Amino acid sequence: MSHMIQAEGLVKRFGMTTALDGVDLGVPAGTVLGLLGPNGAGKTTVVRVLATLLRADAGWATVGGHDVRRDAHRVRQLIGLTGQYASVDEQLTGTENLLLIGRLLGMSRADARRRARELLERFGLTHAGGRAVGTFSGGMRRRLDLAASLVGRPPVLFLDEPTTGLDPRARTELWDLIRRLVADGATVLLTTQYLDEADQLADQIVVIDHGKVIATGTPEELKGRTDARTLAVRPTDATRLADVRAAVAELTGTEPTARGGLVTARVADPAVLPAVVRRLDDEGVLLTELALRGASLNEVFLALTGRPAEAAEPGGREPGGRETNEEETEEETA
Repeated sequence: MSHMIQAEGLVKRFGMTTALDGVDLGVPAGTVLGLLGPNGAGKTTVVRVLATLLRADAGWATVGGHDVRRDAHRVRQLIGLTGQYASVDEQLTGTENLLLIGRLLGMSRADARRRARELLERFGLTHAGGRAVGTFSGGMRRRLDLAASLVGRPPVLFLDEPTTGLDPRARTELWDLIRRLVADGATVLLTTQYLDEADQLADQIVVIDHGKVIATGTPEELKGRTDARTLAVRPTDATRLADVRAAVAELTGTEPTARGGLVTARVADPAVLPAVVRRLDDEGVLLTELALRGASLNEVFLALTGRPAEAAEPGGREPGGRETNEEETEEETA
């Protein structure tokens, strides 16, 4: 399977800060690569280099077989980019935003209008096409922003934390849209701090921290790299919760958590499960829930980076606590 996006040894520095320190990645055509990492890890810098908005100080990258530095104009014709915040014009209507982009791409007025209608229908925005975008909900703006990146039918999409700030329903709707785009043949590079998002959408995951790639693999492969499992036990009689907690603590050698009538504990040895069953059966404790769950991506993230994903603050700021931009070096957008 050919790589639609490929990079090797990408290095990018901003003054004394090294944002990228030898990043390698490859995205096969028609797949989703999830780029994970804590705030400031370098995710947005990777996207900006691949989208020709920044020049790497070392290394190389191609999109659709075209070098992002030597063939920047051709690369820009192949890509759509959706950033962390909707970039549509709030004073224009949904239709006018899409028409504007179509005309800037060189479409005739008729073709631009036809494409706008297609996208508004596809993204469930036909009813709002005549309204000013400033009246849209957050989810509607993000859908319109994604639609705007598709006006030119790009085969490659860079989605930089596209669901930041969305409620659960809007996130789920956007996930469905991304799945449909990939089913139609699009190749997607997705950056996100939401591990469930990567688990839902990504075929492959690259984890970066401090500008370095620290792990790669499918979601299941990454989960398999840690022996951590979670034991969950819920007694039928809530008054026996203390007995369950004591038994789990003794058999796992950990300090379990009891919340909402459920006792949970991290375990490494799956043999703990039958031991807990025997102990509680001997004590006459009936159970309504008993499970040994595999590691989550959050636990993998914790093992790899030393901190949970939830500790990362949203906002997409890169090293130094500030947003990087192409103005930091000369000729960045040349």
